[in-house]
Amino acid sequence: MPVMPDHWIKEMAQTRGMIEPFTDSLKRDGVISHGLSSYGYDARVSNHFKIFTNVDSAVVDPKDFSTQTFVDREADVCTIPPNSFALASTVEYFRIPRDVLVICLGKSTYARCGIIVNVTPLEPEWEGHVTLEFSNTTPLPARIYANEGACQFIFLKADSPCDSSYGDRAGKYQGQRGVTLPRL
Repeated sequence: MPVMPDHWIKEMAQTRGMIEPFTDSLKRDGVISHGLSSYGYDARVSNHFKIFTNVDSAVVDPKDFSTQTFVDREADVCTIPPNSFALASTVEYFRIPRDVLVICLGKSTYARCGIIVNVTPLEPEWEGHVTLEFSNTTPLPARIYANEGACQFIFLKADSPCDSSYGDRAGKYQGQRGVTLPRL
């Protein structure tokens, strides 16, 4: 499974809509970098955030998820409380080819501030906005900046297409738009 280079990512984005909107070079003037890199794509975080709160003493249950565990904010900057987390989505909409698996890694700028970005792999033929989890591991409030880089996606191309893709299985997160909460 080779890691795919910048020219492949650019071609797939421009001819097959793999990433929309697509930034064909790394942008970093006064912002946390985003766009095409040597062997990946640094996606931006949107300006819609769901910030974890325990005001209503709700229980976090992936089988019966309560929306009372979050407050919604639309802003250029999101402040995550100490030892808490927020959900957001990518600005970019992804369409993953059948013979590709995508993994995501957090940006070092955030990691060096104690902010961890978590994303599960993007499976073959999955498409949508990626829901991002930002965990603030520090005892201090932490900021996330909308429309700036949040994480890097690495594209792994398989030797052959899979027998059953996420699209074939009609996965529950197929075609998601914006921040998508857990589904059973």
